Amino acid sequence: MRILGVLLGVVLLLAGCAEKAPPPEKFQFTSKTLEGAEFRGDKLVGQPAVLWFWTPWCPSCNAEAEMVEDVAKNHHKIQFVGVAAEDQLDAMKKFVSDHKMASFPHLADLDGSVWKRFGVTAQPTFAFVRSDGGVELLTGSPTKEQLDQRLSALIK
Repeated sequence: MRILGVLLGVVLLLAGCAEKAPPPEKFQFTSKTLEGAEFRGDKLVGQPAVLWFWTPWCPSCNAEAEMVEDVAKNHHKIQFVGVAAEDQLDAMKKFVSDHKMASFPHLADLDGSVWKRFGVTAQPTFAFVRSDGGVELLTGSPTKEQLDQRLSALIK
């Protein structure tokens, strides 16, 4: 009987039925995209990702938006997510449309809760998320080369 119990435990573990560790707290959120679709932060854990925190009225965000879009298109192994805040939904949608940013989702963080989870206090800020859930923030506007270097380091 004991052997049967051990075998059952092994089978359940191998089948993925064993309980997984919860994602880090900062990834335990649900938000809406600009289009109204649900986005779950825990989906970012286990893969390299970049969260780009921006506002529609930010001159630096406007200046770097097309570069961020180009970099996202060139780094297919990294999940990009824009996190817009501090404005109205219509202004956020206009920003994405004006800058032709269609290759990755953008969250409408209307209450700033996602920004708070990640400790973001200024825009633009990049959160570089490692596969293990570790996060490094960079506030400001990196050059394309600097951004490429950080992204390449995420997938090594």
